[in-house]
Amino acid sequence: MAISTSGIYLKAKGAGSAAYETLVDIKAFPDMGAAPQTIETTTLSDTAQKFIMGVKTTVPMEFTANYDPADYDKLIALTGEQDFALYFGEDGANGIFEWKGELTVWVVGAGANAAVDMKISIVPTGEITKKAE
Repeated sequence: MAISTSGIYLKAKGAGSAAYETLVDIKAFPDMGAAPQTIETTTLSDTAQKFIMGVKTTVPMEFTANYDPADYDKLIALTGEQDFALYFGEDGANGIFEWKGELTVWVVGAGANAAVDMKISIVPTGEITKKAE
């Protein structure tokens, strides 16, 4: 079964809150994970390189949203580590990915006849996991 990108929400959980709330409406989201690093274990007697898996790679996660001054100010106010989630469906019926991280936001450049966007970068401070159903 395939799903559409319609109905995907970036949410955050405030300090002391048990529930996630939508941060802003997003236009694009990044990969929810990445390939692990590899550690080479090739010896001089091997005829091909050998590897074992290393730690999972985490990189800043960039989301795109329409620039709105109120949303921008709301995001700027988020300081320190937060709980984040990406909901596939408003209730997460098609999956919920959770992680902790720190957020930064900025307005991106644009040309004539274009919407003004902002980028939301979240640096993960832990592993991204799919919430058990």
